[in-house]
Amino acid sequence: MSAEPGSAAPVGIVLVSHSAAVATAVAELARGLAGGGETAPLLPAGGLPDGGLGTSSELIRAAAEAVDRGAGVALLVDLGSAVLTVKALLAEGDELPEGARLVDAPFVEGAVAALVTASAGGDLDAVAAAASEAYSYRKE
Repeated sequence: MSAEPGSAAPVGIVLVSHSAAVATAVAELARGLAGGGETAPLLPAGGLPDGGLGTSSELIRAAAEAVDRGAGVALLVDLGSAVLTVKALLAEGDELPEGARLVDAPFVEGAVAALVTASAGGDLDAVAAAASEAYSYRKE
């Protein structure tokens, strides 16, 4: 999605999972729950390039570059080595687009909240806050 003239560019979102199927399914769910219209750029980066389980710096970098529109990129991760891989990429300084940020949020609920907020024009701080607030969603 490109920004309309005079409007701010949207925050991009990357969903990093150990499984390509999980990352893709969460991306589809988030898009479906975000209202069905045009949404902020969102891509899954799951699994290894050969389709196996794991996390791939290469896939994460490519997804982050593809969703970057200049307003920052929110990276949501599932667990363990996905967190470590994103942290390592961020520590390198030039591996991810400027303004890329690891967001501490539940993977599914956070992805939905992040996409809804980014699609409504929220900046990176608002997207990260909305995703993180998903920790407080009660299911009882």
